[in-house]
Amino acid sequence: MKKLLALLLAVVMVVALAACQGNDGTKEPDTQAPTEAPTTAEPETETDAPETTDAKGEGVMTYAEYAAAELDTEVTVETYVQDRQSWWDNKATFYTADQDGAYFLYEMACTEEEYAQLVPGTKIRVKGFKSAWAGEVEITDATFEILEGEYIAEPEEIESITDLSQLEEKMNRRVEFKNMVVGAYDADGNAIAYKNAEEKTDDIYFKATLDGMTIDFCVEFYLTGKDTAVYQAVEKLEVGQIIDVECFLYWYNGPNPHVIGLGVAVPEDKEEEGVMTYAEYAEAELDTEVTIETYVQGKQSWWDNKATFYTADQEGAYFIYEMACTEDEYKELVPGTKIRVKGFKSAWAGEVEITDATFEIIDDLSGEGEGYVADPIDVTALAGAEGLEKFMNRRVLFKGLTVEAQEDGAAFNYKNAEEKTDDLYFKASVNDQSVSFCVEFYLTGKDTDVYKAVEGLQVGDKIDVECFLYWYNGPNPHVTNVTVLPAAE
Repeated sequence: MKKLLALLLAVVMVVALAACQGNDGTKEPDTQAPTEAPTTAEPETETDAPETTDAKGEGVMTYAEYAAAELDTEVTVETYVQDRQSWWDNKATFYTADQDGAYFLYEMACTEEEYAQLVPGTKIRVKGFKSAWAGEVEITDATFEILEGEYIAEPEEIESITDLSQLEEKMNRRVEFKNMVVGAYDADGNAIAYKNAEEKTDDIYFKATLDGMTIDFCVEFYLTGKDTAVYQAVEKLEVGQIIDVECFLYWYNGPNPHVIGLGVAVPEDKEEEGVMTYAEYAEAELDTEVTIETYVQGKQSWWDNKATFYTADQEGAYFIYEMACTEDEYKELVPGTKIRVKGFKSAWAGEVEITDATFEIIDDLSGEGEGYVADPIDVTALAGAEGLEKFMNRRVLFKGLTVEAQEDGAAFNYKNAEEKTDDLYFKASVNDQSVSFCVEFYLTGKDTDVYKAVEGLQVGDKIDVECFLYWYNGPNPHVTNVTVLPAAE
C-alpha cells in the first residue's frame, strides 16, 4: 500500500503589478502599485466551455497560423482570458487560451474599468505584435474588444518528461505536473528562495524533478502573492517532498512555470506500532535497535544468506547492509517491494546504515499493492556543500558536471584493471566543486550500460549522473545512470 493519505490542492489567483520573467530578468512595472483584483468569476455550468475549436472571425488567425507567424509581425487572435496578472497605468497582462493553444498578453492597452470586466472565461479579439523575450513568446502593443463566448481550459496533466524542449509546444498553457520531487534550490539545501526574503514582496523560486528532468518554478508575486494559499504552501516546501504543481507554462530561457496550485503528498502514519518514521530514525542514537518500514530501491549483493539493499520511503532513505536473507527471498525483493526491517542503526566511515537486520515483506507487488520507487532528487546545487549529507542514501541527480582527469590523466580508473571484476572510479565537477563517484561493481557490473558508459567517458565530457548517495568519509555516490550531454556548439 502506497504511503499516501492525501493530496492537498490549493489553487488561488490574485492580481498585481508586472510580469515575472525569471530570476534575473523580471520586467519591472512602469509605476508603483497595482490595483486590487476583482473576484474571479467561474463558469455557471459545466457545459459553458465550447466542445470544439471556435470558428474564427474574418482576418482572425487560428492558433496554428499564429504559431507559424514570424516574430515582430502583426497578429489578430480570438482567445479567452484564463487569468489576470496585473493592471497599471492603463496596461494589463493576461494569460489566455483557446482550445488549440495559449497566449501571453503583455501590457495590453486596458482601462481599469475594462480590466474589471475581463474575468476568466471572457472571450476577446486581440490585435498586436507577436514578440519574444528570453524565449517567451507573447503578444505586445495590443488592443482588444470583448466578444460573446466563454471558455476556461482544463489543466493538461504531465506525468512524464523525456526532454524539457518538448514542453515548448505547450508554452503558456495551463498544465499540471504530477509526482514531482522537490530538489535543493541552493548550496544550503533550502527548498525555496525568495527574491525579496526580508520583506516578502516579490517572487518565490523552487526546483522540482520529474523523470530526472529539473524544472525551475516561479511563484509570481503579482499573480499569487504572499496572502494566497499557493504562496504560503510553497513557503512550507521541504526537499524530497512529492508534489503536483498546477501552473501556466511560462518561459524564461527554458520552462519557468508560474504556479497557481500545489498538491503535497502527505505520508501516512506508520501502521505497525513501534515502527519509526524517518525523522525518528534519523534522531536515533547509533548502535540502538530500530524498526522501519521501507521500499526496496536497488539490490547491491547477495552472498551466504546475507544481502545488501538501497531502500527508501517518501521521507528519506536507508542503506541496509548484509541483512539476513535467503537466495529465494532475495529474488522476491524487487524494486518497489515494501518491507519491515528490524536491526541496529550503525555507521562506518560516515555512512549511516542498518546492520544485523531481519525483515518481513509487507507488500510483494504480486497482488494489488502499488509499491514505491523514488524519483531522483536534484542536488546539483549542493555539490561540495555540507547540506548534501542530509540526502545520504537517497536516489539523487547531479546535472551538468564536467568529467575531470584522474591522477594519471585518465577519465576514470579501474579498481581491478586487469580482470575488470571490481569498481570504477571517476570525478566530475560543477560550480567549481568536485564530486568523486563510484560505479559499484556488485550494483552495476561490467555487463551493465552504466559500467560501459563510464568506460567510454573522456576528460571534459559534460554529463548528468543519477546515483544512490552513499557515503565514504564524504560523499561517494554509487552510480546508477550516466548521460553524456551533447557538446556545446
